[in-house]
Amino acid sequence: MHNGQKQKLECALYVVATPIGNLRDISLRALDVLTSADTVAAEDTRNTAHLLAHYSITAPRLLALHQHNERGAAEKVIALLAQGQAVALVTDAGTPAVSDPGALLVQAVREAGHRVIPVPGANAALAALSAAGLPAPHFLFYGFLPNKSGARCRELQALAEMPYTLVFYEAPHRILECVADLQEVFGGGRQIVFAREVTKLFESIHACALSAALDWLHADANNQRGEFVLLVSGAAAKQEGLDSETERMLSVLLQDLPLKQAVQLAVQITGAGKNELYQRALEFKKQE
Repeated sequence: MHNGQKQKLECALYVVATPIGNLRDISLRALDVLTSADTVAAEDTRNTAHLLAHYSITAPRLLALHQHNERGAAEKVIALLAQGQAVALVTDAGTPAVSDPGALLVQAVREAGHRVIPVPGANAALAALSAAGLPAPHFLFYGFLPNKSGARCRELQALAEMPYTLVFYEAPHRILECVADLQEVFGGGRQIVFAREVTKLFESIHACALSAALDWLHADANNQRGEFVLLVSGAAAKQEGLDSETERMLSVLLQDLPLKQAVQLAVQITGAGKNELYQRALEFKKQE
């Protein structure tokens, strides 16, 4: 049990996950590390000071480390580690270095020869996935899409054929245009799950077809508020075998050409796999 007593920590960078909303979602180990660390590197020292005060943790020195000063702050952290300190890294919410600052620091600390120790905990994407009810065994965590519609659509086009559940983060002021682009690129048939304000007071999780997503957002202004995790079902698996047009073309070629030539020509015209075309050509021959 966490007892608020300072312990001797190994000299290392501890990557500590903190709550994404509900302050009770912090591990006993995270509390032990935050109590015992010599320094806490924080994305926003005011937010972290509030968290530490909530748990009556007063010992560590706070050091600001955010996306605008990460490289410079990394040098300070490495200097502290070289002095034998234990340094904890936290962000405003959730797991550092996952759509949040921290990756550059971790890389620099490792390159300097110091140990990096993860202290796992809350993560919005995994929390949303666990409550989404999408049965696909694989998912792709994307995080934040580009702010502008053109760039966003280009990214979505690159993801359109992937058969995995797609996981995005989105801010409330972009949610309408983001969902409009999802519908435009992916069509209306896929499932989308809105996980809004996960672990917070007004948490809601809503699933619908992409075709109905904008209607749901417009139905109640509250549906557009808060931080979003968007989960979109993956592309349907492609049908095995040759399509009907490729089969028809192969059949016509076999009427006038030897099997090998017909297959080679069909490969050039259709782009279908040579082995698959060859096997189908043999089947056509047997049926003659």
